[in-house]
Amino acid sequence: MSNYSDESFRDSIATIDEEGNRKFIFPKKPSGKFYNYRKWVSYFLLLVLVANPFVKINGNQFMMFNVLERRFNIFGFPFWPQDFYLFVLFMIIGVVFVVLFTVIFGRLFCGWICPQTIFLEMVFRRIEYWIEGDRGAQIRLSKQEWNAEKIRKKGLKWFIFLILSFFIANIFLAYLISSDELFKMIEEGPKNNFSTLVALLIFTGVFYFIFVWFREQVCIIACPYGRLQGVLLDNKSINVAYDFVRGEKELGRAKFNKQEDRATTGKGDCIDCKQCVHVCPTGIDIRNGVQLECINCTACIDECDTIMESVNLPKGLIRYASEDEIEKKAKFKFTTRMKGYTAVLFILVGVLTGLLFLRNDVETVILRLPGQLYEHKGDAISNIFTFKIINKTNKDFNKVHFKLNGIKGNLKVVGVQDLKIPKQGMTGGTLFIEINRFLLESDKTKLKIEVYNGDRKIETTTTSFLSPRTFD
Repeated sequence: MSNYSDESFRDSIATIDEEGNRKFIFPKKPSGKFYNYRKWVSYFLLLVLVANPFVKINGNQFMMFNVLERRFNIFGFPFWPQDFYLFVLFMIIGVVFVVLFTVIFGRLFCGWICPQTIFLEMVFRRIEYWIEGDRGAQIRLSKQEWNAEKIRKKGLKWFIFLILSFFIANIFLAYLISSDELFKMIEEGPKNNFSTLVALLIFTGVFYFIFVWFREQVCIIACPYGRLQGVLLDNKSINVAYDFVRGEKELGRAKFNKQEDRATTGKGDCIDCKQCVHVCPTGIDIRNGVQLECINCTACIDECDTIMESVNLPKGLIRYASEDEIEKKAKFKFTTRMKGYTAVLFILVGVLTGLLFLRNDVETVILRLPGQLYEHKGDAISNIFTFKIINKTNKDFNKVHFKLNGIKGNLKVVGVQDLKIPKQGMTGGTLFIEINRFLLESDKTKLKIEVYNGDRKIETTTTSFLSPRTFD
């Protein structure tokens, strides 16, 4: 019988030994209902993750995060530096959603949706199981000397991991610089894009290091999301949890003995087989309660259900449940805190939706030239302005010109008559505006200027026109 008051597990993590060295985890290959669900969810998300940079909506890449040029595409919506407030709002909504999700369902995101978990558990580990075998075979292979078998298996595995890391790095690069630019660089060859090749090799090295060596330590050490659990979770949050009431009962857990009736002996339903520990990808014992390392992957649920079925005990000793449900038999309730997060989330989504509908595909800024006052030209007053027009669409504008709205005057662009703005591009320049002084009602008149591409109005903007306070 185990010492249930032992809290030593909180002083260390499973991936570090007593001397502080890296300790590799060899989890048993999971199987069961939840694992099958996770496989289908993971394959779908992998398909989405790989396809995102290559899918286009109205000519816009579905997902792109071009940090260098400060251009982002989210769900096909292009965001320029001028739209950064919308991008920030997107990120805030994402954070609030994850917070709400964690408050209700615990760390379910980590086990089912996180790309790190999906790649590690559903791609790299499955290849590892295929080449090296299950937990026992992997442990034996790790301990044996470097003979032909070990070199062959390890070499094959590491080579495949390297190819996959290079592939993932290319997908990652497509998110950063756009898939069109990536294909262009591939056609041009590495000699003409040496700096990009270096970046690609660095990304490949990072991914290779993560999936070959660092692995679950990303979730345990590097990822800040696990630290949020202590703040976000409470007794009402649903987690992958061990039913200690049923598992321990009066006398605690004990090895299975088919000659006894556990219902009458007072022993808990947990038979202390440790299969839940062996199958855990982070090496924890779920029976110790909610822990930082737990990513809610459900592997222990499937394994425990299999064991319970084999010894004719009810399933669900480890299951999705809250602490209150296990200890107090309390049903799940939508708490005030959950309602608050939900309200904030709906408000933010509503604001974002409104801003997206109000957002223009063309943005024009016209400002008076700094340091320049008005000029007298007979009965006319002249101001000089600078302008910048951003074309956020995927169509070229070839005949862009300006018109004054609501007041008579002359507007002339310096140098050209019709401007050309390429798709996803911008242009700028200088323009003069002359207005008869008798039409100006104040020393600072607000002008409305319309922007046309040919005969089609594409934008309306405003600027200020300076003139003398009094006229002679």
